[in-house]
Amino acid sequence: MTRAPQKRRLETRAKLLAVAEEIIETEGVSALRVEDVVARAEVAKGTFFAHFGDKDGVLAVILGARVMGHLDAMEAAPRPASVEEISQRLTPLLNFVAQDRMIFDLLLRYSGTTGAEVDEVVTQGFLRQIDLFAGWIAALQATGEIRTDQDPTLLAEGIQAFLNHVLAIGFCIEHDRQPPAEALLPYLKGWLLR
Repeated sequence: MTRAPQKRRLETRAKLLAVAEEIIETEGVSALRVEDVVARAEVAKGTFFAHFGDKDGVLAVILGARVMGHLDAMEAAPRPASVEEISQRLTPLLNFVAQDRMIFDLLLRYSGTTGAEVDEVVTQGFLRQIDLFAGWIAALQATGEIRTDQDPTLLAEGIQAFLNHVLAIGFCIEHDRQPPAEALLPYLKGWLLR
């Protein structure tokens, strides 16, 4: 019977994720330590490493799921009717990523865009963003609200690049820091408007 060990393995993985999420919720992403997760989950370190490889592996699973949740909310809402509304729609996602540099670094590293490491959920989140933004752009192009001289996917990739740029600058400059969506708006206007 192979079902019992498989069920136990899934339960252990779920327990490790739940404990890690609890630590993140109460203490923050930067406070997550493998030692704390295994102690609270009452498993050996080797068990943790068998499931996630390292701390970043469990973070990629958790943060990737949270990004997907933000994308679900953006997809469920009506399409933005202006560049300003695009910026507003991106605010929750930007604020989530901007809350801790570790979130930004991990998502970027595991997206596959840096060539370093890949996590399927994180990568799918980045690809899903492009599709979502391209849909918004195509709808705005149809109304004449934004430029029509470029393919929506190319313009969507530009938005994603600006998101990463604004977040990176926000972590580098500690003085005169703007909220990420506010810092993004001039880039969106320059990129999308005629």
